[in-house]
Amino acid sequence: MLSSGLDSVVAFKKEHDEHGVALAITFDYGQRAASKEIEMARKICARYHIRHEVIELPWLKQITGTALVSRQAEVPEPTEAELDEIKGRALETAHLVWVPNRNGAFINIAAAYGDAMGLSRIVCGFNAEEGATFPDNTPAYVDAVNKSLALSCEKKVQVVAPVIDLNKEEIIREGIRIEAPLDLSWSCYFAGQQPCGKCESCMRRARAFKRAGVPDPSLGGV
Repeated sequence: MLSSGLDSVVAFKKEHDEHGVALAITFDYGQRAASKEIEMARKICARYHIRHEVIELPWLKQITGTALVSRQAEVPEPTEAELDEIKGRALETAHLVWVPNRNGAFINIAAAYGDAMGLSRIVCGFNAEEGATFPDNTPAYVDAVNKSLALSCEKKVQVVAPVIDLNKEEIIREGIRIEAPLDLSWSCYFAGQQPCGKCESCMRRARAFKRAGVPDPSLGGV
């Protein structure tokens, strides 16, 4: 499952190096950044010669008013101090960008591919930093969904999350170590020529690169 986000890209490269990747899937559910995510994911797959498919989910766009999708909703712009809150403003921000059962829908579609193709691993970019706010980024969620997949798939298909115990800074350091294509990663909630630098995802990314002490290669850093 390749969104081209920072966590997704590092998880992809770890899996590519350690087990190989047969297929990368990018989902288009009407999110504002869809065109950019697809563009960058295609570039990543072209670089590593990986089969890439885009799956459109227009129904998911229709049933959600999330700021990630709706152009009428305002995308929250938290301060850096608010990024680590687990209540109050942080919960409000999480609600504004919540897409109904997004990860559940994505995983089950990916599992159908895995079951049909005889592939055993669904790779997700779940991480500890977002897991503090989003319960579907946690080890408990992975355990629960894997119990379900054991019953719903004829072949053994399981979710793996290579960076689930890492925060964003640690993910960057790991990405540099394994030479992940960070230059082709896209974290922004928008699909502009450059990241907005204000949305929560941009804020987390910028803070992580700052803490890691390295420039962001997607912004021309080396």
